[in-house]
Order: sequence, then C-alpha cells, then structure tokens
Amino acid sequence: MGTNLGWVGEHLAAGMQAAGFGLCLSGMVLCAQAPIAATGGGGRVLALPTDFAVLESQEPRKDLACTITPAKPWLGFDLKFHTGYEVGIPLHELVGPGNSLTMIFRVIPENGKPRYFSQHARVPKIEEDATGSAYLQASFDVGEGRYKVDWLMRDNAERVCSAYWRLEAALPSKDKALVLELPPGGVEPADFETFRDEPPVEKAGSEPLLNVKILMNFAPLNAGSTVFQPVDARALVAVLRMIQRDPHIGRFSVVAFNLTERRVVYRQDNADRIDFPGLGEAVRKLNLGTVDMETLSQKHGDTEFLTNLIQKELGGEDHPDAVIFAGPKALLDENVPAKALKEVGEPDYPVFCMSYNLNPHATPWRDSIEHAVRFFRGYEYQITHPRDVWYAVTEMVSRTLNLRDEKRGFAKPAEEAELVAPALVSGASCGICGSPRGLPRAGDRFPETPGSVRADAGEHRGSIPGGSIDQAR
Repeated sequence: MGTNLGWVGEHLAAGMQAAGFGLCLSGMVLCAQAPIAATGGGGRVLALPTDFAVLESQEPRKDLACTITPAKPWLGFDLKFHTGYEVGIPLHELVGPGNSLTMIFRVIPENGKPRYFSQHARVPKIEEDATGSAYLQASFDVGEGRYKVDWLMRDNAERVCSAYWRLEAALPSKDKALVLELPPGGVEPADFETFRDEPPVEKAGSEPLLNVKILMNFAPLNAGSTVFQPVDARALVAVLRMIQRDPHIGRFSVVAFNLTERRVVYRQDNADRIDFPGLGEAVRKLNLGTVDMETLSQKHGDTEFLTNLIQKELGGEDHPDAVIFAGPKALLDENVPAKALKEVGEPDYPVFCMSYNLNPHATPWRDSIEHAVRFFRGYEYQITHPRDVWYAVTEMVSRTLNLRDEKRGFAKPAEEAELVAPALVSGASCGICGSPRGLPRAGDRFPETPGSVRADAGEHRGSIPGGSIDQAR
C-alpha cells in the first residue's frame, strides 16, 4: 500500500508530498497507516484492553498533551471522499532518550460496523530544552454518509490522548448523478498508489466500440514548478480512468508528453486498456528541475515540439474515432502557426481538449493547445471540479457516437441527437434502472445538471445539459 500518511485538502495539497508526509520532526521514523481487522471480520483487533476502554468511554483525555484537528471530507478527482486528522504534540511532552507513539482509531458508519486503524511512530531522542511541536497527519477515505470517529494516542509510559468527533460526506444536489468509488458507509485506508491498475470494464451493447487517442500533457499545474505534485498526478490519472471506464470505448492509444522536457515520455498504441503501471513508471522518470543547454538555446523549442507532435499524431495513418488532448494549461510564448496546422488537413473525427485548471479566473484565456483544438473546430472543457471530468467525458463520448452514426447514415444530426449517459451515473436519477449495472441504453439522456464544463467549437452558440457549446457550422 505504501506510506500513506499525510492528509491535506485538494486546495493545499499542491505544495506537499503525499508519500512519506507525516510527523514533521527531523529524525522521526513512521510506519504506514494500516487497517486492523475489525471485530466480526474474521480477524483480531491488535490493541490493548485499555485501548478499548478508552474508546468506549467517550471521555477526552489529555494525560499526553495533544491537540487534534479533524479534516472535513472533500471529494477528490478520484471520486472518493478524503478525510482524516492532524495531531500536534508539544516537544516537551516527548523529552527523553526515545519514545514511540501508537494511534488507534475506529471509523463507525451511521448504520454499519466499525473499521479499525492503527499507526505507529518512533520518536528519537528529544533534548530537555526542545521547543515547538511535532505534527502528525493521517488520512482515510469514505463513501457518502455520516460517521463517528473514536481516536486515541498513547506513548511508552501509557499516557493517553483521546478525542471523538463526527463527520458527514455528502454530494451537493447538482452532483447526485455521480457514482462514487466507495459505496455509502464505506471506509478504506487512503490509497496513494496513483498508477494502480484498473479492473476490466463491462462494455456496452453489440455496437462497435470507439477507438480513442489521448494526448496528455503530464506536467504540474504550476508551469514553473520543478516538482510534479501528487495532487496533480492524481487529477490527470483520474481523467484517464474516467475515459477508460466508459463502456462505449474499446481501444485506447495514449501519448504522454512533457513540454518542459519537450519529449514524449510514454506511448501505448491501440490497446484494449490503459497500462497505468507502465505510465507511472515513465512519469516518475521526469526530471522537471533539469533542462540541458541545447534545449535552453532553442528560443521557441516548446512550440516547435508541440507543432511536430500535433502534425504527427493528427496527421498520421491511424484513424481513431476521436482525439482528446488533456492536461494543465500550456501557456507558450508562441502558439502553433496556422500554416503548420493547415498541413495536418481536416480530421474526419472530433478533436477535444480537457484543460485541467483549478483557478480558471486567474487564467481564463486559451492556451496553445486550446488554440490548436479550436483551429480544428474542436471542443474545449475546463476541468476545475471532479464533476467536470464526468460531464466532459459524457459529452465527448456522445458527440463521437453521434458523428460516427452520421457517417454510417442512420443518425440524427448532431444538434438534434440526444446525449447518451455515461457509465458512471445514478440509475435512479437517469432513468436507466433497468439496464445491467446501471449502464446506459440507446436514447438515455444524462441529467440536466449545471457544471463548469465549456464546449467550444465555432461561432453559433446553442445549449446542452451540463454546459454551453459553440457548435461549428
């Protein structure tokens, strides 16, 4: 599972490392957060009898002085609610030749059985004149619902600090169509394995499945950063996972590139599933803090690289059903020249752009990739919230299916066709309860819920559920 200490909200996580982020004290060694077998689950609860007495008492204790701050659950791009806590311990409480801290806590769903967890930290020698505090952060994931958390920490001298709190994870009404990764009342340890493999997807119907090509700019949200923050990697991988989970897509080509290094870091052609572990291995080799002199000497080398990439991937011999650009804003000094884009010709498939941008008000203008997509009369989507990924994939798949059917001569025009619901929908809210596992059927519509998705493709403006669209004429 890896070291998964370190909760931090999506809006703060960009400046912190998830792996190994835990007790903030030099020389202190932590083990990973690990679930303890819950009572009734067929295993033993590895805790002292006194631990259970403390948890059951519901009376906060401060034998070992500490302050604990629970974290409000927030929905990540991985469609999980993340929560946890931070505990602060004055260093004068830990003075001595060494110590160890054991945290035992349980998370109890409102109508479910408790899930037990433990953490351990080894404390080095602390001098008597030490000042300040040490901080420990931990995280876990939950599904929708209300929960109660009972928590304690003890040291070698059996001094105890305990706390108790309640939390609630709830989707706003406009996001009720989303189906989360964990069921209501579900509790799991936080998973920081960003590039874990994806289970197989049950595909839709007997119609030929779509073949898509994804060109992803694997780069930090902050273009000047020399570190690829885990929060950015998780968001970009979440986009890929959402695309792969759509039951209408059967073949995938993935081209991961980095404009800073001006190279393709990973390629996978015409596969039946995305190789996430292979992609992760390639992305981990990125060295954003180092640029060779030859690269620096090229005044507009990033624009030249992007130009060559577009010409190769959109002007090649392969003919996917759709091409999807994805990644953070690529604000280059010069955009790809129109002359170079004309050489590609007019694609006979739709071109999309999913722009990962957590602060669209700060950078509302189009970047170099969006300018190129607009040249090809493509569609642009701003990815600011988890729901935006869902809506964007919904519309992209629907448009691609409609265009393919038009070519085959038996579909309505795109502006009249109904949008097909995606795989991750709520059967009740979308009226598809009769389909297996909540998968969409022909003619199903996705719910008319507002989002920050924007589709852009020309001068004539119309409207569709989930966002606005400029439809090319």
